Amino acid sequence: MNKSELVESISVKANLSKADAERALNALVETVVSNVKKGTKVAVVGLGTFERVSRAARTGINPSTKEPIHIKAKNAPKFKASKTFKDLVA
Repeated sequence: MNKSELVESISVKANLSKADAERALNALVETVVSNVKKGTKVAVVGLGTFERVSRAARTGINPSTKEPIHIKAKNAPKFKASKTFKDLVA
């Protein structure tokens, strides 16, 4: 399912216009991204938790030359599905 299909589904289920559904979806995405970027954990009941995790610097291997390379430390987004979501999918 792509974004336009998701907007269509939201508009039908919530009885909204497509424009309103797209604005709501965009607001949700922007809110989650900005809060995770700041380091705030965002929990959506029935869906899961979004958070920022820190990845330590490490040494990797270049697959073509087999030379060791340094991989810098970085922050990455993480999503953990809720128990309800996992149970419904399984």
